[in-house]
Amino acid sequence: MNGKLYVVATPIGNLNDVSDRGKETLSRVDLILAEDTRVTKKLLNHLGIKKPMWRYDEYAKDDLYERILEFLGAGKEIAMVTDAGTPNIADPGSKLVSFIRERVPQIKIIPVPGPSAITAALSVSGLNANNFVFVGYPPHKKGRQTFFKKIKEMEIRPVIMYESPHRLQKTLGDMEKICGLGHPIVIAKELTKVHEEIWSGVIEEAGKHFGGDRGKGEFVIIIP
Repeated sequence: MNGKLYVVATPIGNLNDVSDRGKETLSRVDLILAEDTRVTKKLLNHLGIKKPMWRYDEYAKDDLYERILEFLGAGKEIAMVTDAGTPNIADPGSKLVSFIRERVPQIKIIPVPGPSAITAALSVSGLNANNFVFVGYPPHKKGRQTFFKKIKEMEIRPVIMYESPHRLQKTLGDMEKICGLGHPIVIAKELTKVHEEIWSGVIEEAGKHFGGDRGKGEFVIIIP
């Protein structure tokens, strides 16, 4: 088996942020695995690329894994992408990589690095990022209080998390209860997109600032 799987980072907003190597890889492979084929098609159209796509997300069935393995076994090359950013970082992909490594370790799995909301947000936060902790998305229901208590007790800082517009206010409220008034926070909204905003202040002011239409978008929250 001499097939290859490329783990390709794609833009988090601005489509021009795709790397030359990423574009070359997507144009060369035999198949693209996409978290949402509709989203990936927009990027491919922007790049002038037409390729077969299979949907691969966290709900993928076992038969898809076997089909992928068969494809690689035939010597084909596959690129795996998510909707935005780097696969496997709070996005689907780790299960597939683990599956291939366990079943057919001789297949090459090659990273094609690029955009990441974590590093983009940190780079403009003004915070020392020699050490940091990324905790993904807060739990929707069960375990939320424990999640935020652990953040408060973490010795390594800053702590970084993602949040969606639907739960931003709830998350900021929970953080205020656990961390207390006056705790500093940095919030990066819609990075590289038209309504990009980098905001810093204290937790109790964040909820007010991102009320209404300002609360729409995808968020990276950084806790010093």
